Amino acid sequence: MSIQTIEVLMANVSEILMTPVIIAIVVLFIYAIFALGRFISEYCIRKKHNLLYQRQIDTKSPSWLRGFDIHNYFIKHPNASEDEYEVFALKQLETLRIVTRIAPMLGLIATMIPMGPALKALADGNIQGISENLIIAFAAVIWGLTISTITFWPASVKKRWCAQELINIRKFRGQ
Repeated sequence: MSIQTIEVLMANVSEILMTPVIIAIVVLFIYAIFALGRFISEYCIRKKHNLLYQRQIDTKSPSWLRGFDIHNYFIKHPNASEDEYEVFALKQLETLRIVTRIAPMLGLIATMIPMGPALKALADGNIQGISENLIIAFAAVIWGLTISTITFWPASVKKRWCAQELINIRKFRGQ
């Protein structure tokens, strides 16, 4: 197999990957909007129950509270180890963190794939082909970065919430 054959094969496979990457970006955008709405809802619930939660910490009498997932896991599994609580907390953040990281990567992939055809169109003097490919390329990276931006904030705040709940579990356990 010659180098030229491998290059053509790689270019063809890259073009085939464009559709799944664009679909993944659209799915992740829908997820990001859903996650943002869920985060806002959880924020409102936590704000509503925050005084009750603080009272439970002060009196060291934990009970189930809506919006405090790690705290509720502690209520359900009081004898779990700290590592188990931390793994549960990481699971709560996992999807948001993954989406925050892979969305820009997918945007970059979807940016680079049309660059080959755009450069070929440039060499052929086809201005229409250049613009069509560059529009797709830049739109994809913008979508990827938008998804990442939408999910980064909830992921960061939820990480702080998880850390605070883990600290409070230590208080409940008397450590």
